[in-house]
Amino acid sequence: MTTTIKPRSRARDILARDACISPASVYDALSARVAEQVGFGLGLLSGSVASMTTLAAPDLIVLTMSEFAEQVRRIMRVSNLSLLVDADHGYGNALNVMRTVNELEHAGVSILGIEDTVQPQPYAHSGPAGLVSIAEMTGKLRAALAARQDPELVIAARLAGARSEGVEGTVARAKAYAQTGVDALFVVEVDDIEIIRGVSAATTLPLIIGSGAMTALRKELTPLRARILLQGHQPVAAAIKALRGAYEHLYRGGAPAEMKPSIASSAELDELMHADAYTTTRRAYLQ
Repeated sequence: MTTTIKPRSRARDILARDACISPASVYDALSARVAEQVGFGLGLLSGSVASMTTLAAPDLIVLTMSEFAEQVRRIMRVSNLSLLVDADHGYGNALNVMRTVNELEHAGVSILGIEDTVQPQPYAHSGPAGLVSIAEMTGKLRAALAARQDPELVIAARLAGARSEGVEGTVARAKAYAQTGVDALFVVEVDDIEIIRGVSAATTLPLIIGSGAMTALRKELTPLRARILLQGHQPVAAAIKALRGAYEHLYRGGAPAEMKPSIASSAELDELMHADAYTTTRRAYLQ
């Protein structure tokens, strides 16, 4: 008998290992099932991808927390992935953070990151997002921990100021955030490995790295306690390109049969949809 690994237990195990792995960037129930079928155990739903696929909108925090949580529920209803999610700034102040943790925990996430950015952007401000004070962020993190019901849920402090604050500022924030009792530090938009080295030396927590500039440095990052390394969101971009190609072919009068070599077969679709299970259920209950 095969024992299913609980997603949050798997996530904790990933953070405890001496290895650095990358998640599958997923965006809906179907993409999550494909990723799991390929072999991924760790998935990622980012705010930017959720906004793109739910609203066809850019990553400007126009997607609401409840919309984001509902997308998570759809993914976890059909998936056993350990899902890492970008909970942005917690969708507000410390009280909003507590509600965000409640909803995302209930929806089934395994790891959630709370970021130290000022959101939404202030009036007449069009540059990079600013950072909240260390005091405000530590309050948010303590609120997140207090709101957690399942102790296996991983709460990560997401540091977004590596480019603006450099080594010294990022390390100061990392130390303060670690003292709140969070389970991991999530360093994003970092293009200098010295910042990772500084954070690693100043704390004992596992690290999640979200930066395209770091993807070629996996071997150097692993001894620094980097346990998860994001690689971007190529799957949704690939899906968009495939959709455009299919629509253009059909719009221009191309024959559907000509698309057969480049699309999933009926058998593959049935497998993804668990069609056999539905057939069994129909025979059992639809008299």
